[in-house]
Amino acid sequence: METMFDTLLQLPLFQGLCHEDFTSILDKVKLHFIKHKAGETIIKSGNPCTQLCFLLKGELSIVTNAKDNIYTVIEKTEAPYLIEPQSLFGMNTNYASSYVAHTEVHTVCISKAFVLSDLFKYDIFRLNYMNIVSNRAQNLYSRLWDEPTLDLKGKIIRFFLLHCEKPQGEKVFKVKMDDLARCLDDTRLNISKTLNELQDSGLIELHRKEILIPDAQKLL
Repeated sequence: METMFDTLLQLPLFQGLCHEDFTSILDKVKLHFIKHKAGETIIKSGNPCTQLCFLLKGELSIVTNAKDNIYTVIEKTEAPYLIEPQSLFGMNTNYASSYVAHTEVHTVCISKAFVLSDLFKYDIFRLNYMNIVSNRAQNLYSRLWDEPTLDLKGKIIRFFLLHCEKPQGEKVFKVKMDDLARCLDDTRLNISKTLNELQDSGLIELHRKEILIPDAQKLL
């Protein structure tokens, strides 16, 4: 109980809540704790988001497909982590990505109904929730207004970073060279040459139909 209590308090949504309020929440809410094996799909893209789901332990792979499925982006994230809080409300309340256990992971879920009926009564929780969603929207918006670059290397890096949830950590882009060339409106030969330059610099690793970025932070 102590470990669960401490782990939950690490999550941004609950930071700032006094122990008395947090204990009161735990007494009222029905928490669904689940253990997932490595390789297990926890959430599928397109499924309705009807709860807040927290990663308490382990590492997840976030898998996001382009609408036409010409490329897939895979990112890793570690606990503690809140899965798509922005998908709980709005015009589209379906998950944008799939979430697969990279290691054994532990999750806990809280229903949307309880969030609305009880958790939003706490000013700290409401403020934390609004800050998380607002910060994400502002970060994504600022990326769109970054100064465009004319050189192909900059365009490729911009493409990578624009399609990542977080500009840190390991990323995998599953994409054919021809499709990447079409996305960037350039030739396959030029794309291949520039990617090899990035690989020679140690920023990426090229594999068959796959580009590994060991640390996206180094692309900035």
